[in-house]
Amino acid sequence: MNSEWNETAGREWRPASAYMMAVFCLVLGGMVGYLLRGSTVPAPAIAAHSGENLTASTATIPQTPSLDDMKHMADKQAEPVLGKLKGDPKNPELLIQVGAIYQATHRFKEAAEYYEQSLEIKPGNVGIRTQAATCLYYAGDINGALSELQRSLQDDPRNANALFNLGVIKWRGKQDGRGALKAWQKLLDSNPKLEAQKKADVRKLMTQVRQQSQAGFASGNQFSKE
Repeated sequence: MNSEWNETAGREWRPASAYMMAVFCLVLGGMVGYLLRGSTVPAPAIAAHSGENLTASTATIPQTPSLDDMKHMADKQAEPVLGKLKGDPKNPELLIQVGAIYQATHRFKEAAEYYEQSLEIKPGNVGIRTQAATCLYYAGDINGALSELQRSLQDDPRNANALFNLGVIKWRGKQDGRGALKAWQKLLDSNPKLEAQKKADVRKLMTQVRQQSQAGFASGNQFSKE
C-alpha cells in the first residue's frame, strides 16, 4: 500500500505495522470467514515404479488454525507486551501493539477495546480509529464501526481508508448502496493522486453496487434509503 493510500495510518501507527493488515485488504477481501474455514485434503499416494522399492504414503495439507488455536497464539504473542503495559498502562503505542496482535489473530472485540483505550489517550489518531472501526465491524457492531469512521472523517475528511471502509460497511452491513457510492465517489474526488490500480478497484465496486441496484429495482427490492 503506497503512502498516498494510507498516509495517515502510516504516520501514526508505524510501531504496530508489523502486526497489522491493511484496512483495504481486510474489508475488501472479506477473508476472515474464508481463513477460518480450514479443511484437510489428502495428497495422492506416491506411485511405486518398476524396480524401485518405494513406500506409498499420504500427506495432508496443514489445517487452518481453529479459533482456540488462534486464541492461544494471540495470548502467547501478547504476553510480553501486556507485561510492559502493566508498568506503563497509559502508553498508547503498547496498547496499539496489543490491539494489532488481537486483530491479526481475529480476536476483533479485544482488538477494538485496546485500540479504543489508545484513542482515549490520543484521540486524533485517524489510522488507529479506522482500524478500531474495522474490528468493530468484524465483531458484529456495525453501528459502532460506522460511528468510529464518521469520527475519523471529522478529523480527516479525505482519509482514503476511512472513506473506503465507510462505503463497504454501508453496502454490506446496511444494504445502503447509495451511501456506499457517495463515500467512494468522495474518496476518488478527494484523492486525485491515488494509484491507478486502487482507483480501478473502487470503480469496480461502484459498478457492482449499481448493477445490484438495477437488479433490485427490476425485482421490486430497492436499496436502503439510510
